[in-house]
Amino acid sequence: MQRVAVLGLALTGTAVARAMSARGILVTLGDNRISSEHQALANELGAVLIDMNVNGAVAALLDGVDTLMPAPGVPPSHPAIVAATQRGIAIRTEIDVAYEWEQSRVGGPRPILGVTGTDGKTTTTMITAHLLRENGLRVAEVGNTDLPFVAAVDSDVDVFVVECSSFRLRYTTQFRCNASVWLNFAPDHLDWHSDIHDYASAKEQMWKFVTDSDVAVFPAGNELITSAAQRSLARTVSFGMSDALYCVQGEQLVSPDGPVCDIKNLWRSMPHDITNSLAATALVVESGLVPAGRLAAALSNFISAHHRIEHIGDFDGSAWFDDSKATSPHAALTAIRAFESVVLIAGGRNKDLDLNQMATEPHRMVGVVAIGDDAHLVAAAFDGVCEVKTARDMQSAVQMAALMASPGVAVLLSPGCTSYDWYRNYNERGEHFTQCVREHFGRGATNGK
Repeated sequence: MQRVAVLGLALTGTAVARAMSARGILVTLGDNRISSEHQALANELGAVLIDMNVNGAVAALLDGVDTLMPAPGVPPSHPAIVAATQRGIAIRTEIDVAYEWEQSRVGGPRPILGVTGTDGKTTTTMITAHLLRENGLRVAEVGNTDLPFVAAVDSDVDVFVVECSSFRLRYTTQFRCNASVWLNFAPDHLDWHSDIHDYASAKEQMWKFVTDSDVAVFPAGNELITSAAQRSLARTVSFGMSDALYCVQGEQLVSPDGPVCDIKNLWRSMPHDITNSLAATALVVESGLVPAGRLAAALSNFISAHHRIEHIGDFDGSAWFDDSKATSPHAALTAIRAFESVVLIAGGRNKDLDLNQMATEPHRMVGVVAIGDDAHLVAAAFDGVCEVKTARDMQSAVQMAALMASPGVAVLLSPGCTSYDWYRNYNERGEHFTQCVREHFGRGATNGK
């Protein structure tokens, strides 16, 4: 009987283990932080549970297995992945397995739309799903979300929208989408990938197995992604602010079939909001699921996720924004470019990335408050650009930012780093920031959302 080793037992690994067991596949479970929940899972599934910190753990995990399925956070340098590669054991990700199962579905496979990129994946995935739902389709948003694809593949839906991180794409062996978009590319996750080329190669896996019946949506003007799209077998479709099939003309988003939506009616109209909306529009139209003329209302009433340049309120004439999700300098720079004048709160734990790119819009910078383990790197990046202060905690950071701000100047938490120095995740960081802002001003916001 087939046996699969599952390495890493957080949300995705647990979902994979349960899905495999439900299909009669034996599982061996491994994690470096064994908990009572892990033991309960092993008991539930009748699985072997391996503590990866003990001697001989790798050999025990791989004993008699056909496939190793590492959780997204497990890097390629992990000893179990290295050993599996040397032994010829297949390494697969959950989206690959879910895709395989979907292809053998009674009644035929359902459409799969995919979204990857350095930044904007979650928002574009959400917009895409919203456009489909508002037009009567049942949608599952899966992958790099709170719902792994393997946990949703048996659900009663019409279409899947898969958010694809480089971690999930790197080991795919057959995963393909009917229509997919690669939004953008900048250095990221170099603490996981061996180098920038490995990161780019993982992203390009999105289009490795496509056919000429599929669609590859790419950002006009990005040479790396354009070349990758053209190397694929898919039909290529461009999006962008100009000179693209899906673009801005005057004050409208337009498609090859004509106007889609007035920019003034969009849910929000920062530059990256416009391009994300164009990308989502291209996906649903080019997949043949919804015509362009039926998207205006949905593009107007979409509501974004928290911690993504989220307006938390106006205080003393300054608008305050929570962009805690920005865990790379490229994401932080995108947020900075949305404002004419800004006080930035940035820092945390860096991912071996060049933070200097955050300082490439000096005319926008009023001041910077550096936070976290790598505050010194943030301070160095903005040295000579604007006033820089370093805070010992989030409460102090908010106090310092408030002193730097003046009416008309935005205050933006956009860290450009992970949250794992002070917080469990970016959600907790964003929520604490909002709490500190409200406590500092001691009153409700005006025009807050």
